[in-house]
Parts: sequence; C-alpha cells; structure tokens
Amino acid sequence: MKKLVLGTIAAAMLSTSGLAADYTMKVSHVVSASTPKGKAADFFEKRVEELTGGKIDVQVFPNSQLYGDGEEMKALVMNNVQLIMPSLSKFTSIAPQMQLFDLPFIFRDKAHLYNVMDGEVGKTLKSFVDEKKQMMAMDYWDAGFKHFSSSKQPIVTPEDAKGLKFRIQSSKVLEAQFKAVGGNPQVLPFSEVYSALQQGVVDGTENPLSNFYTKKFHEVQSNLTLSNHGYLGYLVVMNSKFWDKLPKDLQANVAQAMKEATELERKESAVEDAKIMEELTKYSKETGKLQIVELTPEQKEQWKKAMSVVYPQFYDVIGEDLIKKAIDTK
Repeated sequence: MKKLVLGTIAAAMLSTSGLAADYTMKVSHVVSASTPKGKAADFFEKRVEELTGGKIDVQVFPNSQLYGDGEEMKALVMNNVQLIMPSLSKFTSIAPQMQLFDLPFIFRDKAHLYNVMDGEVGKTLKSFVDEKKQMMAMDYWDAGFKHFSSSKQPIVTPEDAKGLKFRIQSSKVLEAQFKAVGGNPQVLPFSEVYSALQQGVVDGTENPLSNFYTKKFHEVQSNLTLSNHGYLGYLVVMNSKFWDKLPKDLQANVAQAMKEATELERKESAVEDAKIMEELTKYSKETGKLQIVELTPEQKEQWKKAMSVVYPQFYDVIGEDLIKKAIDTK
C-alpha cells in the first residue's frame, strides 16, 4: 500500500512538472548573477513561479547572454524580452524628467532616496515612462551612491576638480555638474574606462563602489573620495502588452514577487557596499597605492553649494516643482 501511495504521488508530481506554462517571461540583464541585481533577478524568477504555481515560466539571462546594454530597450519594445532593468540614464531620452536622478546632492541619504523613489515623485517619474508604447515601469533597483576618484591630487574641495578630466555617462546634468567646479567632463563607454584611466586619457571618474572595485579602477586611481554626490540606479520595466494579457491574479502574483525582489536587491546592494569598502580599506593599508578620503559634513556642503547651481538649468526639462518635491520629501 505504501509503495502504491508513493508511486501515485511521484506520478502526480511528474505530470504536474511536465505541464507547459501558460506564459513565458524572458528576463535580460547585463551583469553577473552574483551581483545584487543578478541575485534579485534570480529570486524574482523563483518567486513568480512559486506564486503562480508554474503558470508563468520565468527565464533569466544574465551577462548580456540575450541582449547587450544597447540592445535591451529595443528588444523589450519588440516583446523579444519581457523584463529588463537598465540604468536610469537609459531612460532620459524617452523621459527627460528621469534626469532628476542625475542631479548632484539631491538625495540626503539612502532613506531619503528610497522615500523619493517609492513616493509621489517616483510614481510620477514612472508615469512618464509608462506613456511610451510597449513599456511599463515596475520598480527602482539600487546600484549605490557615486564617489569621486582621481589619479592626480586627492579630491577634497571643489577647487581640487579644476582642470581634471572626468569620465561621465552621456548626461547633460553630469556634464553641467563638472563644468560648475571647473572640471572637464568626457563621455566614454564604460568598457573603455579602465584603459582610458591607465593611459591618462581621463584623470578621474564618478562611480558607485561596486563599479569602482569590480572593474579594478583602484589599480589605476590613487585617490578615492567618499562623496556620495550622485546616484546610480536601475528602473525595472516590463513589456506592457505582455503585462496586459496576464489575468488579474497573475498580475498580482508578479507585482508581489517584484516587491519582494526589490527589497532583496536593496539589502544586497547595502551588503555589497560594506564588503567592498572593507576590501578597499584593506588594499589601501596593505599597498599604500590608494588614498581614501571621507568628506566631512562641512566639505560636503561646499560641494553641494558649488554643484547645485546647475539645478535651474534643468527646471524646464525635469520640472521645478518635481525637483522641489524630491528635495522636500522626508
């Protein structure tokens, strides 16, 4: 009898696992599965399949296996992939208001940042993306605050940036912020930054700790300033046609899985930052090749005063009211 029961259970499990899912969701991203973004994507895959009872088959493709950094958006619009999570800067051409995230010193700390993202301002910004065809903004993921680095002098005051060539992402805000302190911003693909630093094409960068460390910029930069002056994050977007064809109960399951994945990603980002800071501090002490400077509140205020002069330049593009709402968010 026991064998018969076990055999029946096994047969039932096989028949259930063999059933084809009702929907297939391809998820593409460009980083390693071991990063906070990669871990959250894998968690989302498992959680969606759990919550939907296998009705949605989620397939995650990390490390640009499916589409590269410059191909994802088009692939999403074509519904060749159903979910991506590009950096926020990728959306500024279709929703210029997203440049709010590039404004220097607009976020006081992580708590303020998350309150902006998860509150009225964040929802308004997502609505500008939602207006575009075939695209639905789901949630914000975290890459971390950006810090200055240099192969020349330590960057402590705004005067230290004068004349230095800084690599930046393509962004009018980032260009303006460095020009405001006398720097010379240079737009370069991220893949070329290490060699550009090595060869002296540029003198410095602004990056979250994760980018700075994993790309080994500490090998070609002698100074790191913990400035927290800017922010780098991601926006998770889904193909709207795919979303619309899901039944309401499955939409609720996907939304719940995304909420949990976002919480995980943000926690993992904080954990990663702490680990990397330990490694960089150890490298600095053991080799003496990297000087790490942490700005005092007074020094940060100097930088904020020098760089925030760029805000009015973007009132028309981003919206003065939206910028003020972000600043005033508790």
